[in-house]
Amino acid sequence: MAGRILIRKAAVLRRVISTSNLTSSFQEIHHVSAKPVPTSSNHPKISPNQSNLLHKIGFTQSQIRDFLSQNHLFLTNSNLQDIEASLLVLLSFKIPPKDLVSMAIDCPAVLDLEFLKKWEVSLSLIELPNVSVSMIRSMLVLSKRFQLDPSIFRRNVDLLKRFGFSDAAVTRVLEDYPEIVFTNEEEILRTIEFLIGIGIRRDEINRIICSIPRVLGFRADGRLKSLIWEFNDLGFDQNVIAREIVREPRILATELGEVSRCLELLRNLKCRNSIKEKIFRDGALRAAFEVKKRVDCLCKHGLIRTGAFKLLWKEPRLVTYEIENIEKKIDFLIHKMKFGVDSLIDVPEYLGINFEKQIVPRFNVIEYLESKGWLGSQVGLREIIKPSRLRFYNLFVKPYPECGKMFGKFAGDNKTESPSRHPIGLWKVFKPQKHPESKEDTENMKSFMKSLV
Repeated sequence: MAGRILIRKAAVLRRVISTSNLTSSFQEIHHVSAKPVPTSSNHPKISPNQSNLLHKIGFTQSQIRDFLSQNHLFLTNSNLQDIEASLLVLLSFKIPPKDLVSMAIDCPAVLDLEFLKKWEVSLSLIELPNVSVSMIRSMLVLSKRFQLDPSIFRRNVDLLKRFGFSDAAVTRVLEDYPEIVFTNEEEILRTIEFLIGIGIRRDEINRIICSIPRVLGFRADGRLKSLIWEFNDLGFDQNVIAREIVREPRILATELGEVSRCLELLRNLKCRNSIKEKIFRDGALRAAFEVKKRVDCLCKHGLIRTGAFKLLWKEPRLVTYEIENIEKKIDFLIHKMKFGVDSLIDVPEYLGINFEKQIVPRFNVIEYLESKGWLGSQVGLREIIKPSRLRFYNLFVKPYPECGKMFGKFAGDNKTESPSRHPIGLWKVFKPQKHPESKEDTENMKSFMKSLV
């Protein structure tokens, strides 16, 4: 009995304790929720001195507001005179104001004065005739982000020059691939020896590095070897591979399997023989890489890779077109005609017709008719591009005479006769010369006519 009473009292005691804890918890929550929510008035105020300083070097008002609000803690802990001195050091590196603003927004920590003073000394020791602005920017940002000592870049410059690279190649490496500082000497040497082993000369390697510096970061026994094996499996000769790499070094930057897929597309094309001959005129490997460049161009504008390959299969002539021409048409399609890039899958002919003579005049006619409200329904890309020139003229131009000028002249759209190819009166020059008829000629003609009767 006593045991039951003790158990009952313990249960009541636990209930009282838990209730008191719950009450205190609610009080704490209420106390926290009762705290004032910080409003815009509590946000850090922008110092006029900082704002003026940033405005002097090229920051716009919106950039100043965003920069100061996002880096308020850094700027509060920094002295205004130190920031001004840092900007002067950066300007002494001959960095244009536009690049200086971009660099400060991307990595505000480069405004550290002590860091820049170290770099000021280190840059004077780099033995390069022309230290470009983009090279300085790449090295500064990488050095600050990874807390690297400036001397490591100077050692890499000496290392690359010891390997026989020209000053231009070393500059390009530090501009485009400053991460070379994380690659050890043995890896760089193995990459150079691998390129020599597939038949590329030393002077050609220098040109390759100038074109695509990231090659030095590819592992010779990894990505490079696998890529060359892929080309060999596709049936390409070693000399052909080396020649094409020298001609277009970006082949080395292709992903594994990419060239194989492009070559498979080319082999399954269904088009006229004249188009195929034009595509393969410089060899299959170069043709596959041209396909890869067009796929990258289409993907850059929003198509997925499957859609890009499907579009090239439907319109094989794209492989022979200049990429600048393709990009111009896509930009016009998206920004002027207001169609999505996916519409090209249904109307691939858009990229195959002449831009100035067909696309622009047709769009001008449709845009004019829509502005007047003379079109009964919305006209899609298919209705603009698919019809032949005669059919489009009969549908959209002939009923509206004012559209004739923007569409251009069309055979049969005016009744005026074409001018003569020769000046007036020139026919007299071509008139045959008359010769006087003799009595003998007359007798001969008569005798001939009698023989026919």
